[in-house]
Amino acid sequence: MMKPLTAALVAGGVLVSTAGAFSLRPAWFKNDDKVAAASTVAPAAANTSAAAAATVPAVPVPMLAPSVPNYRAIVKQAGPAVVGVTVEGMHKATAEESGLPPGAENDPFFQFFRGLPGFQGRGGRGGLPSVPFKGQGSGFIISSDGLILTNAHVVREAKNVTVKLSDRREFSAKVLGSDTTTDIAVLRIDAKDLPTVRLGDPQALEVGDPVLAIGSPFGFEQTATQGIVSAKGRSLPGDAVVPFIQTDAAVNPGNSGGPLFDGNGSVVGINAQIYSQSGGYMGLSFAIPINVALKVKDQIVAHGKAQHARLGVTVQELNQALSESFGLPRPGGALVSNVAPSSAAAAAGLKSGDVIASVNGQAIDHSGELSSIIGMSAPGEHVKLKVWRDRSWHELEAKLGSAEEPGKQIADKDGAAEPGSLGLALRQLTPQERRQVHVDQGMVVEDVGGPAARAGIEPGDVLLAINGKPVQSIDTVKSVLQSKPKSVALLVQRDGDKIFVPVNLG
Repeated sequence: MMKPLTAALVAGGVLVSTAGAFSLRPAWFKNDDKVAAASTVAPAAANTSAAAAATVPAVPVPMLAPSVPNYRAIVKQAGPAVVGVTVEGMHKATAEESGLPPGAENDPFFQFFRGLPGFQGRGGRGGLPSVPFKGQGSGFIISSDGLILTNAHVVREAKNVTVKLSDRREFSAKVLGSDTTTDIAVLRIDAKDLPTVRLGDPQALEVGDPVLAIGSPFGFEQTATQGIVSAKGRSLPGDAVVPFIQTDAAVNPGNSGGPLFDGNGSVVGINAQIYSQSGGYMGLSFAIPINVALKVKDQIVAHGKAQHARLGVTVQELNQALSESFGLPRPGGALVSNVAPSSAAAAAGLKSGDVIASVNGQAIDHSGELSSIIGMSAPGEHVKLKVWRDRSWHELEAKLGSAEEPGKQIADKDGAAEPGSLGLALRQLTPQERRQVHVDQGMVVEDVGGPAARAGIEPGDVLLAINGKPVQSIDTVKSVLQSKPKSVALLVQRDGDKIFVPVNLG
């Protein structure tokens, strides 16, 4: 299974490479002859050198005790708890799968194909057809009664999920729930006395520590690859909530959802993505910390879904120039570029230009850390924010809102049949939808009637602006309609294109 993020981030990449034999003589080996020669100097010279050296105080060099993990023991002990996950289902076909040129679905002339056989889309008006698919991923057993963790993108759109154990037994699995925000899914199989993994602490990991990945890349079961921790707390495009563990362990298609072990054989992460400019594995793998996964798992097991908090700000990274302009001694924190109306941030008094330096005493060094802290908090939780504003520090308290997808909201108070009404039912974009359509704000048209329908607005369109005002919430639309305008101009995004649609409200 592969999870698209950007052109460069994919879940489980492709490794196609060969390794040639080579020898490397480190520079310090080149001094061996000199060292040997120095040992043959005359005793007098040696004594003179020793006396001179005695006048220089010795600086102790710390020695690191070698720590080589027993990978053989880790695989033998934990391997039986690693499973293969096979999925089947239906998904919307790509242009290539439908026999069209690549990117044809985004072509403005694609609308003329609508209504032809094989192009049944939303509302029966067109689009690409749904086709069957099969996929492969990995997972691991965390409880002996059949509870399994994997990636949400592994089981996305799946109708049938099959789990294959290391002893070749196969079970039909039930998806208890999945969370696209963190890319975590929880499965259950009807079995007992199963082998389980030992869970570790990702906070104890340090850059340079050895790690081991086990999974089913390309369907090759029980494949082990090793590497080191390359970085911690990585924030990736579209996945700002998760502080990823970066490693150089080889991860390929089919590894998604498999465990990442530390040198002691404890699971510290779930392998999810790689970075690649060619589609091939390039030494950059990313794993979801296991403490994040377990927090999501607990919510899914208890409630069938996970909830994430929302502050309601758009933030950006501070560089040296911005830091100096705001009077900060160095770059750090999260610079607030926009505050959503009617959000927790707005209620707390946050403003554009504020720099959030800490949350509940936890320092924010990079802007992505704020998204991670807030996203893993619970809706309704109170947080204390340390904010830099007007060259001085301020303390604010915010009651966090919910990032859960809201329900359908009617833009017209009096309904589509009344004069001056628009005829739209809207809802907020989900985080996944925002990534897919590449927009930061806007609302999805759920239902349409009256003037908007007559103007050509369709369900599935993304309403970006009304009369030039960016649509951040339903309140933006209602505020424009309160003046009872005779017409409005709607900026909508449809099939990757942005178009203005005039709507006569008379």
